[in-house]
Amino acid sequence: MAAPAFLASWIKAQKLKAPRMKDAPTFYRNLEEALDVRRADHAMATRTKSTWKTGEAVDFCSNDLLSLGSTGRLRTEFLEELARNPDFGLYAGGSRLMDGNYDYIETVEQEIADFHGAETALILNSGYEANGAIYASIPRPGDAIVYDELVHASTHDGMAHSLALCKMPFRHNDVDSFRDTLASVVDSQPLIRDGSRSVLISVESIYSMDGDVCPIEELIDVAKEICTKGNAVFIVDEAHATGIIGPNGAGLVCELGLQNEIAIRLHTFGKALASSGAVILGNQTVRLALMNFARSVIYTTAPSFPAVAAIRSAYNLLKMGATQDSQEKIQHLVKHFLTTITSNEIWDEANDMGILSIPVSDNWEFRDFVTHIVPVWTRQRYNFWLVFHLQLAKISAFPIDYPVVPKGQSRIRLMFHAANTEAEVELLANSICEWAKEMIDIEKGGDSKSKIPKAAQQIYAMMADV
Repeated sequence: MAAPAFLASWIKAQKLKAPRMKDAPTFYRNLEEALDVRRADHAMATRTKSTWKTGEAVDFCSNDLLSLGSTGRLRTEFLEELARNPDFGLYAGGSRLMDGNYDYIETVEQEIADFHGAETALILNSGYEANGAIYASIPRPGDAIVYDELVHASTHDGMAHSLALCKMPFRHNDVDSFRDTLASVVDSQPLIRDGSRSVLISVESIYSMDGDVCPIEELIDVAKEICTKGNAVFIVDEAHATGIIGPNGAGLVCELGLQNEIAIRLHTFGKALASSGAVILGNQTVRLALMNFARSVIYTTAPSFPAVAAIRSAYNLLKMGATQDSQEKIQHLVKHFLTTITSNEIWDEANDMGILSIPVSDNWEFRDFVTHIVPVWTRQRYNFWLVFHLQLAKISAFPIDYPVVPKGQSRIRLMFHAANTEAEVELLANSICEWAKEMIDIEKGGDSKSKIPKAAQQIYAMMADV
């Protein structure tokens, strides 16, 4: 499906349906009414197939960050791993606590723990299940959770099932807000103040919708200062740092040498490692607590051999240094993009007018590293127009809207991959600036024909033909 047809089909899916279902059964009509709330905001999710998958566009949206999937590198290693274990079974056979445990998964878990400098590891079927397991099983009655306001939805869902009744957010990456929030919790909770209960501090190393990095060293210093009983512990979600940041992709915690400062780490395999599942790192006590209290461990089938073999294959590539060049390539490409777009002649004016904004571009030259996530902000009503322009330029990128991000904070999230080229990055930067120039002309009244940019006009015109 070519990009215009792909977009027109998607737009058609946003048309309200419930008003046309007056004679339909109540059950289905009520569901469609709920879906219409999404459609009205152009937030209806559909089973789309990104145009980059058909070779019709450049991928700046997927999670295949190291390009292990698209290049076939992981497939090759995976098939070799299967050949080394020819008698493998296709199934696990049950829960980890019953028939689903087996030697291979135990071996791989210890290899992963050793790679990340942890005592133990526990593999789960997904990052969502893993976060749910952590927050539903680890906090004890009387504990408190202090969390960055932008932690992942799976963390919020896990906290909703937590035994900790005190749960307090702090402003995103704001050390002063963290200090105030933590001090307030200690002051208001006698059992925490006297050291008989703990504060669990929840952060992400790299935030998935903002691309910024947690100031974790500063947070640790504040926690030690406020919680003088030593009862503040950190839980770090490394989903977007896995494979990308740190020595051989071991993550931000390893990059900063903070392995002994963090109680629990979560790494996922469905992004840079091009596999599926997740792992929780901690000591033996944490692992036993998860296995005994986490419903997503107890009441589900263990990961199968092929799933674990794919995970091991990805770690084989990390450990042998085979992805180091890919890590460095991503750093180069993101820096090249930021240099190219901010040096474009239209950038300053577009930025000043609020038509274009890239928060992670501020002072990026002075950071030790950049991340693969680059959100592009524009006026909220322009978000889809920019996406239309990019799709017609054969660039695959998508808008991120509520409820994934807070209302009024929609943006386009660009994802950079090792297989992207400098030419593709320049096409991306120049296409964004080309659209920004068109919007500047429209806002200044230079385009007397229409207040809608050309790409949007083209897509809207096609809607009737889909």
